[in-house]
Amino acid sequence: MATIDVFNHNVPAESDFGYSQAIKSGDLIHVSGQLSLDEAGEFLYADDFDAQLKQTYVNLDKVLDHYGVTRNQVVSQTLYVVNLRQNAAATAEGNLAYFGHHRPASTVFGVTELTFPGQVIEISFVIDTKLPA
Repeated sequence: MATIDVFNHNVPAESDFGYSQAIKSGDLIHVSGQLSLDEAGEFLYADDFDAQLKQTYVNLDKVLDHYGVTRNQVVSQTLYVVNLRQNAAATAEGNLAYFGHHRPASTVFGVTELTFPGQVIEISFVIDTKLPA
């Protein structure tokens, strides 16, 4: 039987909404949509795409660090972007900067809104711990 390892940022939204930031089951880690929350769970940088993207990647890195994995082990990602046409270039630039030469499978959705007023980006990952770091 596979063991399950749950990770949380310990922010109020986790208990308010009833979810975990990530769950490792077997060799896979499923990471919930990450966004630009600070350590206390406060939403940062309303309507600032670049700042939100940077903070979202910081939060994703916290999940990776918890499990001792790297960006090269991310096998797929899903991005939810408000005003996708307007933010497409910045999304692509941020993705290339974050992953370098690694190319996970990716799906990008243009959406009309996300959870917080002014939230413009949310990203989730699936990670395979058996891949080389």
